Amino acid sequence: MLPIDSTVRSATWTDRSATHSLKVAPERLARGTAADLDHVRLDDDLKGMVPYYLTITYTNTGSAPLAQPDPESHFTVTLADGTPGRAVTLWNTDTLATASSRPLPDDCGAAGPASVAPKATATVCQLVMLPKGRTPVTVAYADEAGATLLWKVGDGKGDDNDGRLLDARTSAESSYKDVTTKGDAVPLRVTPKSVEAGSLEDLGDYDLGSTSKKPVPWYVTLQYRNLGKEKLLPVMDDGVGLRTAGGREVQPVPLIDFSGAGGGEGIDQCRGSVPHTRLAPGSTLTLCTIHLLPEGDRPAMVSFQGEGDGVRTLTWRAD
Repeated sequence: MLPIDSTVRSATWTDRSATHSLKVAPERLARGTAADLDHVRLDDDLKGMVPYYLTITYTNTGSAPLAQPDPESHFTVTLADGTPGRAVTLWNTDTLATASSRPLPDDCGAAGPASVAPKATATVCQLVMLPKGRTPVTVAYADEAGATLLWKVGDGKGDDNDGRLLDARTSAESSYKDVTTKGDAVPLRVTPKSVEAGSLEDLGDYDLGSTSKKPVPWYVTLQYRNLGKEKLLPVMDDGVGLRTAGGREVQPVPLIDFSGAGGGEGIDQCRGSVPHTRLAPGSTLTLCTIHLLPEGDRPAMVSFQGEGDGVRTLTWRAD
């Protein structure tokens, strides 16, 4: 059993016809073993992963009964780098009864209720698969009509058993190529400088497309030092990515041309010292990208994908 925050929070659950109000909370999170599912046919990419049993309690706070409710399917369990677990549905009311040699958590061997009356409470279980040897840090709930809800697992920091998640603001080596580069990719040193939340009002002059929600802009600032012998166009921010505590991959929003050649006036909260010329050998520049996250979610990991043979993706904790 893993220690988990079990604070009850208000949420929504949306079915095909309506949005319903709930009170939800993760009640417990138990780590199983691969042997629990020896008699279950799993997809090849799930083999060797470890099952986690997430028990969830929810109360129908609306005035109408919930028909075939499945709020458990809106929950996920994530790692320190924002990697989400894979939810698995077992199509049987007692699928795990013969699949495990040890007792399973309550409610993890049965289907959820067919209906939940107003003011009634139900307890259900979601089976989530995670990589072997990794420790989850967050339980997340997301419904299309409401904000993302997050609960800590343990201290909320977890571990990094694959050794690739760097501490925030730690410099790392990479390389990059652009349309002007000749020969091999140019070596770079990349250093995250900040990850900060902004306001949607910051982007009032830009068309964000149609959205029924009010996302929160997050500004990710990285510094790049040219360690090579060729100049580079200041477009390295094309390689920046972000993953959230809720398990989402969020790419930069293409609002502004930070090369200085475009007509955008820039956003003060995300303005870098970008030269009007290419990045010279031995020089540094700072670039900022904007990532729109659903309300309630937060960055967990910042990544940089360089260019060149054998270059690996750099990843940092976002805190």
